[in-house]
Amino acid sequence: MSYEMNDLLELMVDQDASDLHIQVNQPPTLRISGTMTPVEGDPLSPQDTEDLMKAITSSSSQEKLKTSGGADFGFAYMDVARFRVSVMRAKGNYGMVLRQIPNEMFSLTNIGLPDKIKELITRPRGLILVTGPTGSGKSTTLASMINWINEHSDGHIITIEDPIEYYHEHKNCIVTQREVGNDVMSFSDALRGALRQDPDVILVGEMRDLETIEAAVGAAETGHLVFATLHTTGAARTVDRIVDAFPASMKDQMRTQLASSVIAVISQVLCKKKGGGRIASFEIMVTTTSISQLIRENKTYRIASDIQTGAVHGMISLDAHLMNLYNKDLISANEALSKSQQPDEMRQKLLDNGAKLAT
Repeated sequence: MSYEMNDLLELMVDQDASDLHIQVNQPPTLRISGTMTPVEGDPLSPQDTEDLMKAITSSSSQEKLKTSGGADFGFAYMDVARFRVSVMRAKGNYGMVLRQIPNEMFSLTNIGLPDKIKELITRPRGLILVTGPTGSGKSTTLASMINWINEHSDGHIITIEDPIEYYHEHKNCIVTQREVGNDVMSFSDALRGALRQDPDVILVGEMRDLETIEAAVGAAETGHLVFATLHTTGAARTVDRIVDAFPASMKDQMRTQLASSVIAVISQVLCKKKGGGRIASFEIMVTTTSISQLIRENKTYRIASDIQTGAVHGMISLDAHLMNLYNKDLISANEALSKSQQPDEMRQKLLDNGAKLAT
């Protein structure tokens, strides 16, 4: 049997699948509520995957695929849904992964973020980092924050993404969305350009190199609110990762800059929700005088204890948030344990709560 891309996209939307995997020798496979679910039918042949790839991949992306072995892009399926697509070559054949981007913007409350976040994202300047592994919902969190600013304040928002995922309409703000590879050559080029475009808020899709990190931190210091992402888990690791990107001669300077510019680090993981679907769990670090000092003095290992005692500032550790979700019967004990930062302590807390854990 042959598969039609439109049918597979319809199926993704109908089944509320987060991802679609297209690989040779395997039927098209949906990820539904975190679980891989193959579509009924024959395994895909090399010709099938090539045909499906060509059905949605522009000639320029196909050219990039040929020369560099992979390409990423966003595309809309009529008015039904948007997708982020990664096409690649594997064992000489074509493969694809499509991530469904929800059409609607989620509110900050729907995502599970506390009201304190609204106070942080209305600051006139500084750096807010949203971190977590690939597929943890960072783009959704950032889009919700940008949307809230767009609805509740006025100004100019510039987003720099690769590819553009959520489309933002002009509401109370003017929103300029630039796609790396299409509208501008690199994140660092776009950031340098953004500073000449009268921005109030800048979203940097990914801080993937030293130049981009330097430009983002510099923009935050010079009076702009900057949002950025990193593939790290936890506030301490995030600060360390940024500092480690710089040569030894610049590390102290970068610690000083981060200490004065970082407003918050929101680190998240996506958990399987009881009864289906997924839910985000967060660690939230809000920079206080004490945390600024720890960053400046290279004592990031002590940030975790400040987060545990910082509830009055809106902070919460990932394990405390996971425990909240478990106590509300939203996730299983095993799911809480699997996502925990301190699994031994979490195991004991769950057992003390009467949880039954898989051995």
